[in-house]
Amino acid sequence: MMAAAARSDYDRRMLKLLQSVHPIVFLLVATTLEVSGDAIVRMSIYNHAGWARAGLMLAGAALLFGYGFSLNLAPVEFGRVVGLYIATLFVVWQAINFIAFRTMPTPPILAGGALVVAGGLVITFWKTA
Repeated sequence: MMAAAARSDYDRRMLKLLQSVHPIVFLLVATTLEVSGDAIVRMSIYNHAGWARAGLMLAGAALLFGYGFSLNLAPVEFGRVVGLYIATLFVVWQAINFIAFRTMPTPPILAGGALVVAGGLVITFWKTA
């Protein structure tokens, strides 16, 4: 009985802690894990073989699991932040693409990305009556 009460108290404290973190922190962590995991899986497929490929695949899978886990820790309904998530994902994707693959975004990617970010901001912040 005492263990259940202690567990319940712990759960309440953790929930309060999670609710005190701004949702953008969860979005940044989630998008960084998602894009990094995808980049590692891509590198394992095209640049490695054998045990190195298997190890990188496992590392990528762990990062992708971390993405799903951290995104779902956010104390808000996902539908409320989907626009900001997509905008954040685009920006982080370009940063990781440059870091991992040394690829600069082309003008069409920058133009389309500006539309993605603008659309994400509209979805997130446009309040209707």
